[in-house]
Amino acid sequence: MPTENLTIVPVRGKRMLRQFIQFPLDLYKNCENWVPAFEDDEYKSLGEANPSLAFCERELYLAFRDGKVVGRVAAIINFNANKKWNENTVRFGWIDFVEDFEVAKALVDTVIAWGVERGAQKVKGPLGFTDMDREGLLVEGFENESPFTVIYNYPYYGEYLERMGFTKDADWIQRVMVIPEKMPAKFRFANIIEERFGVHILRAKTLKEMAKRGREMFYVLNAAFAGLYEFTHLSEDQIDGYVKQYVPVLNKDLVAFVVNDKDELVGFAVTMPHISAAVRKAKGRILPFGWIHLLPALSPKRNKITEALLIGVLPEYQAQGTALLIFKYLLENYQRLGIKEMLLNPQLEENYKVQSLWADFETRPYQRRRSFVKEIVSA
Repeated sequence: MPTENLTIVPVRGKRMLRQFIQFPLDLYKNCENWVPAFEDDEYKSLGEANPSLAFCERELYLAFRDGKVVGRVAAIINFNANKKWNENTVRFGWIDFVEDFEVAKALVDTVIAWGVERGAQKVKGPLGFTDMDREGLLVEGFENESPFTVIYNYPYYGEYLERMGFTKDADWIQRVMVIPEKMPAKFRFANIIEERFGVHILRAKTLKEMAKRGREMFYVLNAAFAGLYEFTHLSEDQIDGYVKQYVPVLNKDLVAFVVNDKDELVGFAVTMPHISAAVRKAKGRILPFGWIHLLPALSPKRNKITEALLIGVLPEYQAQGTALLIFKYLLENYQRLGIKEMLLNPQLEENYKVQSLWADFETRPYQRRRSFVKEIVSA
C-alpha cells in the first residue's frame, strides 16, 4: 500500500522481525515514562512458536518511508474469542507510529483490509492474542511512568484513532494504593472466614511448590476471568509457557495463594516489585548486562513499590471473603518489608466487584487505557 514514499510491508524473516521489535525503542528513546517489553518475550509472542497460533491467525506489518521504519502493527484474529463472543472481529496490536496521521491510517487500513479478506466486520484494539498480552491504548496518565507489563504511547495515538472513526469499546483504570501503617479493622474477620468456609493461606516454600500452584493459578484465572471483556480460556500449552516464564522470578512474600480444605487453589494474587526504571535502563534485555539493573530492582529491601499483576478468585468463593485473606497476607508482608505503595493492575472500568476491593484503602488515579472499536462491514 504505497502512498507518497510510504509503503506497508508484511514482516518476513528474522531481520524484519528484529526491525519490528526494535522500532519502539527508537521511537521512545527520549520518553522517560515509556518502558519496553522484554525482548525475549516479544520474540516468543511474535514468532511461530507462540502457542496462541493454535487458535489465532496473525500478520505483522512494518511501515517504511524513504527506507526508514516509521510504524508497525500486528493484525490478529482470535477465532476462539470470535466464537465465544459471537462476532467477526480483527484485532490490531503492537501498534506504534511516528507523529504522522498518514502513517497511522495506512497501518490501520492494512489491518482492516487483511481482516475483511477473512470475513471481519469489526476492528478492535489495541489487543493482543489473549489477555496475557499488552492491551489498551493509554488515554490518561501520560505524566506517569508506565508499568512494564502494559502499553505506553504518545497522546497523538488516541487522537488519530478517533479521527479515523474509532470509538470507545472498553476502559481499564489503574490506581496506586497506599500501604496502611496499621491493618484495617475488617481484617480481624480473617479467622472467622477461615473457619466458616474452610479456606486458608498457603505459604509456598519451594520453587517446585510455586510451579505447582502456578499451574493451578491459571486454571483459577480461566474461571474467574471467563465473563470479562474479550477473554478466552488459556490453553494447556499457553499455561505451560507462562509457568516456565514467570514462576522462577516470583517472590514468595509477594504472592498469595488461598486453598480450601481439599488443598485446591481457590484464589491468588501475584505482585512483584515495580521494575520499570530498571527495564528501561536494560532496554528490555536481560542479557548480556541487563540483569545488572534488574536484580537490585527485584529486591523488596531496596524497592518500596510493588505492582499487582494478577488477582483471581473462583466465582463460588468470591462472596466468601477470600480476597480479604489474600490482602491481609500481602499487607502483613508489605508492612514487614517496608513497602509503601502498590500499583494496582489495570481493571475494567465496569468490573465493580474488583473496584469495591479498594474501598477501605487510600488510593489515587494513575492511568487509564482504552480499547477502540470500529465497524468495517455492515452485518
